[in-house]
Amino acid sequence: MKRNILNSILIAGIVVLGIGCKPKKLIVTTPPVNAEKLDESASKKAENLALLKSKDLPFNTLSLRGKAKLNVNGDENNVTMLIRIEKDKKIWVSITAIAGIEVARAVITPDSLLLRNNLQKSYTKKPFSYVYGFTNKQVDFAMLQSVLSGNTIKNFMTTQADLAQENGVWAVSGKSDNVVYRILFNDLLKVAETTLNDAQAGQAFKVTYGKYTPVNNALFPSALAISTMAGAKKINIDLEFNKIDSNTPLEFPFSVPKSYELVN
Repeated sequence: MKRNILNSILIAGIVVLGIGCKPKKLIVTTPPVNAEKLDESASKKAENLALLKSKDLPFNTLSLRGKAKLNVNGDENNVTMLIRIEKDKKIWVSITAIAGIEVARAVITPDSLLLRNNLQKSYTKKPFSYVYGFTNKQVDFAMLQSVLSGNTIKNFMTTQADLAQENGVWAVSGKSDNVVYRILFNDLLKVAETTLNDAQAGQAFKVTYGKYTPVNNALFPSALAISTMAGAKKINIDLEFNKIDSNTPLEFPFSVPKSYELVN
């Protein structure tokens, strides 16, 4: 892979995505559309939002392994992704090619990114804002963590948002700065789709979830489809996790050999 393509793939894995046990084979399917009858009155909005947020997956650590099909500006690659999350602190990502060779590794924190390109023997140190070249500027560490865990996005689940039923399912929508957001929930009251659009900046972000499986007395979406656009840059990811574990001790190994070149 060329350096710019590999870095794009790694950023894609970070932006739109953190082993001890396999997920349960039980897949929880959403029932026919018949949304729970929540009271839509303004006085009940905070209570209803709290109910939706109560379906979030609780965790201190999360470890995920899955197969991903990545399409970066038309360049498609099939890879294996390992993602480890220490809540509110760091996200670790490893990308392995079909041949079993690790091609890239990264560590992301709320304010920084470390990227290692093993094929090009190079590495990059950047502030978190580096991801804005690939996705919407509303995407911060907390949002990324929520996207990867299939949870609600805190900044959008406020009483300033609109809460209503659309075609029998619940939707939260609104505007933050120039970004218009919309979050659809399924009949399990889990996030089914999140979209962010900034027409002025020419940026868009969308993630859809499926194949919910029980984890930690909650439900986790083991399948994600993600698309992001920033100007002419377009990234699509189809990801399905085959190993999921939570609240176990994790390591986040990241080192850079002396022979690797720093690339800015």
